[in-house]
Amino acid sequence: MTPRESIAPPAPASSDGKGDAPIGSVLVCGGGVAGIQASLDLSAAGFRVFLVEESPTVGGGMARLDKTFPTGDCATCIISPKLVECMRNYNIDVMTMSDVISLNGEAGRFVAEVRKRPRGVNPSKCTGCGDCWQACPVRNEPRPPSSSLPFERLHPDERHWIDNILARYAGDPGPLIPILQDISDDRRYLPRTVLEYVSATLEIPLAEILRVASFYNAFSLEPVGRHIVEVCLGTACFVRGSGLLLERLEGEIGVRAGGTDTQGRFTVRTVRCIGCCALAPAMRIDGVTFGNVKLDRVAGILERYA
Repeated sequence: MTPRESIAPPAPASSDGKGDAPIGSVLVCGGGVAGIQASLDLSAAGFRVFLVEESPTVGGGMARLDKTFPTGDCATCIISPKLVECMRNYNIDVMTMSDVISLNGEAGRFVAEVRKRPRGVNPSKCTGCGDCWQACPVRNEPRPPSSSLPFERLHPDERHWIDNILARYAGDPGPLIPILQDISDDRRYLPRTVLEYVSATLEIPLAEILRVASFYNAFSLEPVGRHIVEVCLGTACFVRGSGLLLERLEGEIGVRAGGTDTQGRFTVRTVRCIGCCALAPAMRIDGVTFGNVKLDRVAGILERYA
């Protein structure tokens, strides 16, 4: 049975003879950016707030964006503080997967009836990992996980090398990322055969390892050059000509952005901001930043890393 709740303000206290003042709780419909900010403002004003959202999460459309115009800032970085503040505010009751089915009364004395739809998980224990989606008996047929076996045999020397890395983190409760970091430091990328061996040894699904490896920019699934060249395409750098700087680098190295030259010397990448807006246009090679880069300086800079 779907539970229903009635939301009504408490009985108003007597005023100064001008009538009852509209006091009590406030219902905010919609858990987007506007609804979250309205809830925070109302809470700061002393009202009890009920934030009703029909979807399983709050944040609205902005939480699904990658960048915001015109600065290119991370949308999640902007909205996350408001989400945390809203969820931790004891004066705000967040009601997700809920619908307002009736609203009666008059201004200042409304009574709302809200229907909460059932969930398949315990919200107090959910971490948002998403593993329950794959094991959901309503949408999928539950199957035991298959054993992870590498498709190719490793060379004895390479197997000895990876076994030494695995032995370093034998007692670590979360060894995956440190292991991937050590592999990346030694090979400068994550070979598929090595990841399959790690998957079979640690009994971690290969899909989970690839999900972690593809999330962090520090990891690469393809061989990279000895030197990483990063060109900033943030707003300040782009206005100052970083697009032309990228074209010059591509011409000097002989490879498009995202690729590696045939000699394995350079890998060209683009980034959104390296924190040097005052030095625009800027580029970075192996962590060393070069600011106010002129096009005629590109060849000389690259020669230092020959």
